[in-house]
Amino acid sequence: MATATQTDGQIHGVALTRFVRVSPQKARLVIDLIRGQRAGDALQTLRFTKKRIARDIEKTLRSAIANAERKADDAGSSLDVDQLFVTGCFVNEGPRWKRMRPAPQGRGFRYQKRTAHITVQVAEHLRAAESRAAEAAAEAAASKGVKGAIRKARKTIEKRAKEAQKQRNKKK
Repeated sequence: MATATQTDGQIHGVALTRFVRVSPQKARLVIDLIRGQRAGDALQTLRFTKKRIARDIEKTLRSAIANAERKADDAGSSLDVDQLFVTGCFVNEGPRWKRMRPAPQGRGFRYQKRTAHITVQVAEHLRAAESRAAEAAAEAAASKGVKGAIRKARKTIEKRAKEAQKQRNKKK
């Protein structure tokens, strides 16, 4: 499996679901469908896949997307979710549940219920990361000096006004 290289400015998110009650072999069939796709396309693929594990993988993918958004917010940059790709996804084997089933003549047949650990990684496309970094640098350059401070104050006032409008709409 080829791993994607990540630059310093690139935002990525990882989600891990452990002890999922499904055989890893069955989960890998669904994971292979979404590897390398855009995050939105992968969600659509999982939504219409007729396998039980697709729902758990979809939840894991949504969690990875949310983690990437959270990292972008913490870094103070904007993230376009449409530019996220599934860069890595794999299924590892979890512990097996050993059980006994009654058999003829007082014997017991042993069987194992398999579990899986699912990992999904999403990352921003390299071109999108470069353009986002260029926009941030241009905005930083524009906000220098007295005129930049005025622009910055206007932006914060507009932002607060939008948030207040959203609050009023929620109350209605």
